[in-house]
Parts: sequence; structure tokens; C-alpha cells
Amino acid sequence: MTQPSLNPSNKNSQNSQALSILTQLHDQQLLIVSQRRNGLILYKRYHAEFAGPGAAVGGLFDLDCQQVLPVGNLSLLSPKSSEERQRSYALRMQWIKLIKQITSKPVPLQRAQKILEQFEGFNFKAETIAELPDEAFALLVGVLPHTIRQVRAYHRRR
Repeated sequence: MTQPSLNPSNKNSQNSQALSILTQLHDQQLLIVSQRRNGLILYKRYHAEFAGPGAAVGGLFDLDCQQVLPVGNLSLLSPKSSEERQRSYALRMQWIKLIKQITSKPVPLQRAQKILEQFEGFNFKAETIAELPDEAFALLVGVLPHTIRQVRAYHRRR
């Protein structure tokens, strides 16, 4: 398992990026996750949402966002047209529907397994997935962090 970087300047850079993004969201700025292998986990009060490539973030969607976690080499863009805005809203809804499909599975271990598989399917590097906290995945699919740890441990042993 890859450990998160212990380089303090890297951690400070990530924290300042997250704080800057959160400020933009609270200012109701509408942004679009670029079409690269990246995304943003948005922590809400009782759950988290994932906005993947092409998805809108901010505007009225995320006023209740309490924290953000960039995934991959995050790049956010401003929409240049109403068509681009509409397309990004539709993509955000698709990401929400995808996570909803996973959360509809009744067995917590299945939900944990499926969210990890999905992130692998999004072609995120193994190191990127390993660095994401168990709590983030847990809040995405409504399981306890321990459940995510169990699934990760099982896969490391295989």
C-alpha cells in the first residue's frame, strides 16, 4: 500500500488548494472538473459526493459543502457558454446517479467493493486510490470506514 506523501510542502499545497476551492464553492462560483483523470470529493454534512471529469461543481449545487478532497491532478475550469454549463450539470447528475446505483446495494461490503472498483474503472492510478482516506469512500456509499478498510485489506492479501 502506498502511503500519502509525508512532504510537508506537498500537504500544505493540497490544503491550500482545498481551501481555495471551498471558498470558490461558498462564493457560488460555478466550475467544471476538467476532462482529465481527476475529480473532486465534496464532503456534505452526512455524506460525500464525487464530481468526476466534466461535472459541474459550485453554483447552487454545493453551498452546503463542508470540505473538499481533490482526486488526481485536479483542474477546475470556468464554463464558457450556456451549453457547456448545461452539459456539466448533466454530467454531475450522471456522477450522482452512478454513486446512487452503488448505494442501492443492500450489503455494505458490496457497496465498499463496488466504489473501490469504480475508482479503478475511472482509471485513477493505484497510488491515487490508495491515498484517498477510507472515510471519503465510506461517506460516498454510506458504509463505515472500517468496511472500506476490510475490502482494501482483502485485496492486498490477494
